[in-house]
This record gives sequence, C-alpha cells and structure tokens, in this order.
Amino acid sequence: MRKAGNSNPSLWWTLSWQLSLVIVAVVATVIVGLCAYGATILSPNEWMEDKLLAAVQEALTHDPEGALVIADAPRLKSLKAENEGLWFLVTTLDGKTASYGAVPAPYAGLARYVHLIKRADIRGSPGTSEIASIDVVETAFGEARVMYGGNPSRSWTFLVMLTKTYPIYVPLLVIALPAMFLTVPRIVRRALAGVSDVARKASEIEPRRYGARLPADGIPKEVAPLVIAFNGALERLENEARKRQRFLIDAAHELRTPIAIMQTRIDGILEGPERKQLLDDVARLADTAEQLLDFERNDQATDLNDTLDLVEIARMVVADLAPLAIAAGYQISFQSEVQSLERSGSPSALPRAISNLVRNAIDHGGNSGMITVSVSTGGQIDVADEGPGIPVEHLELVFEPFYRVTPKSKGAGLGLSLVKQVAANHGGQVSIKSGSTGTRVAIQL
Repeated sequence: MRKAGNSNPSLWWTLSWQLSLVIVAVVATVIVGLCAYGATILSPNEWMEDKLLAAVQEALTHDPEGALVIADAPRLKSLKAENEGLWFLVTTLDGKTASYGAVPAPYAGLARYVHLIKRADIRGSPGTSEIASIDVVETAFGEARVMYGGNPSRSWTFLVMLTKTYPIYVPLLVIALPAMFLTVPRIVRRALAGVSDVARKASEIEPRRYGARLPADGIPKEVAPLVIAFNGALERLENEARKRQRFLIDAAHELRTPIAIMQTRIDGILEGPERKQLLDDVARLADTAEQLLDFERNDQATDLNDTLDLVEIARMVVADLAPLAIAAGYQISFQSEVQSLERSGSPSALPRAISNLVRNAIDHGGNSGMITVSVSTGGQIDVADEGPGIPVEHLELVFEPFYRVTPKSKGAGLGLSLVKQVAANHGGQVSIKSGSTGTRVAIQL
C-alpha cells in the first residue's frame, strides 16, 4: 500500500501546477494582446524615446556665438545606426533651434511652435506619412523641447510596451502563484471530503459482514460512478459468498446421514482393531463435518447481544471435557479471578470457541501435564497446556482455515480458525504464545 501511495500522483500538486500554468498563460495572453493593441495605436517613436532624449542631452551644445549645435556624440551615432531615417528638432524655451537629419517639410514649419508644447503625438499630415512626437528634454542649458521621428518599425513599439508593463503583470504573478498553492489544497480537501469518508468506510468493510455499502451521497459526480461500481462488485461478491456458504452448509448436513449409517454398520462388526480404527475414522469425519457446519453457521451469527456469564461458560466447558482430558493423560483445572463476569455475546458460539481451545490443547499437548482454563477480570479467557509448543514459523498460520501444523494430525484445521472468527464477531481478538514449556491461547472480549 505504501508503494502504491508513493506512485500515485497528488491531486493537489497536479491541480496547483496546472492551474498555475493556466494563470501564467492567461496573463501572458492578456499582456501580449494589450501590447499588440498598443503598438497599433501608439506612436512608433515610443521605442526610441528614452534613447533619443539621452542622446540629445549628450549631443546638444552651444557654438562660440551662442547658437545651438548638435554634436556627433557616441549615443547619437549608435541611435542613427539603428534607425537611418532618424531626424529631430530641438528648441529651447527662449526660441533657439537646432535640427538633425532630414526633417519632413510639414514638421519643419512647426519649428517656431515646438517650444510651446511639452508633449505631443502628431500624425495625419497630408504632406508626409511619418508620425512625429514632441517630448521635454533636460539639457545643460535648461529645459528644452524636442520633436523627432524617423518612421521606425512598430515591432519595436510592441517590445517597448512589453517591457514598460512589467510592473503590472510581474506583481500579479508573484501574488497569484503563491495564493494558488495555498488555496488549492483547501479547495481540493473540501471537494474530496466525501471521498475521504468513503475511503474510511471502505477500510472498515469486513469480508464476512454482508450488506455493507459505500455512501454515494456528498461525493463529486466524477467519482460517483467508481463508488457505484464498487458497490456493485461488493453485491456480486456477496452473492457468490452466500452461494458457497449455502453449499458448504448443505454439504455438511448431507454428510451427517452417510456418517450415521456408517457408524451404525460399524457398530455391528465384532470387536477388534479394525472396528476401533473404523470408529475412530468415522468419529473424525463426523467431527470435521460438525466443525465445517459450525464454521459456516458462525458466519451468519446474529445472536450476539445475549447477556452471558463468561465464568459460568468456561466452568461448564471444563466440566464437560474433563473426562476426555483425563482419559488422554492430562490433569485439568479451572481458575477465575472473579465469581461472575457478564458480557454480551452468542450463547452458542462462545462455548464452542472455548471448547475448541480445550480440545486443541488435548490433541496437541503431548498427553501429559496440566491444562489450565482461566478467566480474568478484564474479560480474557486463557487456555494453556504444558506440551512441546508450536514452531515459531507456524504461529501466524494456525488460525487459517484448514491449516494443520503437522499434516497427519487429527482434525480438519478449523478449530482455531473458528475461535478467531468468534472473537472477531464479538469485537474481540485472539492471541497465542508458544514455547518449549507449552502453549497459551487467549480470547480477549
């Protein structure tokens, strides 16, 4: 289960990174779209505004007569290399003017008015297709105004828009992405709360408890078909289990008649070793049939709420089986820490479980020593013998149906399995300890 859990993808992580990609894609699409739209309506001179103003600041100077002069400074050379059609006209606030490049005729006529305008975007002149821009430039001689153009590509305007809008979309991503990873787990947890409840109920389903179904209410409709299919599989499995159960019960019942007939016929045989062997074999067969019947009947046990006295039940089992234990070479004793101990349970299943433990001790205790049955104040019933014990490798398997420590041992291997089943039906558990000094099996209710 751990391996499967590690290999399964996390829904939280999957949703988080996929939604983050969606947000980044949406923001990128919006930004690109806005920049593309801006590039179609803004002046294409936007891309060189900062470069031009810096170049003018560096290149603008006065000649000895005090007239404005534009020197061939490095920044201006670099800007001219990028845009061969570059032109501009600089005007100081006192009316001095200097120009660079080929100023279109319609804009040259505006030279005497440029110092009156701080910022402008001029287009639509019938005399030229170029767009002119006017901006303020700070020079060593004070504030001046510059009108410029050169018909550069609008793709440059798109890049300028993209770089100038980063204060908008970068903080948006910085806020949105962490918020995504913080809120998605809560959203997923709330959306899958019903699934978690279904998983918890599924883990509580017992194979021998019929009628258990997973709730389909309150879970996402995408998961509902899986729950419905699982409930359908449970129903089909239960139907097959009931068929098997009915077959085994019917088979055990049917075996009683031929076993009884065989026993009657053997009783008519003269005394001798063969008669004794046949009687032992028939008794073993009858006992196996009864255990099989008890095993399957216990699956359907419903009488679990009767009030029982565990001390009295254990005492009666010891009294009933004492002759069998003594005949097999044992001493048998009963001990109880209390006079009476009431519990809710099945009046047919609990005595049978304790009886199976005592019979198991008789069969495997080595035909010597003491068999002790005890009841504690906590509701634990112990059956202990002083036999050779059970090998360690068999301890986890002795409660499996039809498992026998030695293949030729008596019985069908259903006794301890029935004990475990009875304990589970009563909400308890069974444990075993074994060593060279004996074996102790305990039922805790």
